[in-house]
Amino acid sequence: MECMEEDPSERERGIWKLSVDSSSCITGSGAGPKLMIQDGWTLEYALRFKFNATNNEAEWEALILGLTIAKHLEVQKIEASSDSQLVVGLANGEYQAREDPMANYLSHFESMKSAFEFLRILKVPRAENARADQLSKLATAEELEKNQTVLVDYLDKSTISKADVMDIDIP
Repeated sequence: MECMEEDPSERERGIWKLSVDSSSCITGSGAGPKLMIQDGWTLEYALRFKFNATNNEAEWEALILGLTIAKHLEVQKIEASSDSQLVVGLANGEYQAREDPMANYLSHFESMKSAFEFLRILKVPRAENARADQLSKLATAEELEKNQTVLVDYLDKSTISKADVMDIDIP
C-alpha cells in the first residue's frame, strides 16, 4: 500500500484567517479584528473599550475577541496575524511575560487554544495589516455610531479583569 503525502493546498483548506490590530490614543482604545475564510466571506468588527488600555493590552483584546468569535462560529483551523511583536512573541512562547497584565492575557490565550484543532499566530508587517488597522481606528473615531457597514460594539472591562465576587454568609 502506497502512502501519499498530503497536498499542501489540502492541508490549508478550511483555515480561517484572522487579522488583528488595536488603537490606543487620547480619544480612547479599540480593536479591529477581521475574520475571513478562503471563499471570501469576511466578518469585520470594531470594538471600543470603556476602559484604559495600553497598545499591547488592546492588541491582546483584539486577538482574544477574534478567537472568541471564531470559537462561537465553530472554526477548527485558524491562522491569526498581528503586527505586535510582543503579543506574537508571547503567544508563540518566544518571550516571557514580565508584567502581570501580559501574563494574564497570555494565560487567557493559552486556555483558549484547546478550542482549535489548528492555531497559528504570525507576525506581519504593519503595511500588511492595513484593514485591521483601519477597523481599530474606526473603533476610536468620534462618529463611530454612524457607521453601518461594520459590526460595532463596546467592551466594558478587559477580558482579564477579575469578576465581581459576592460574599455569601451561610448560617
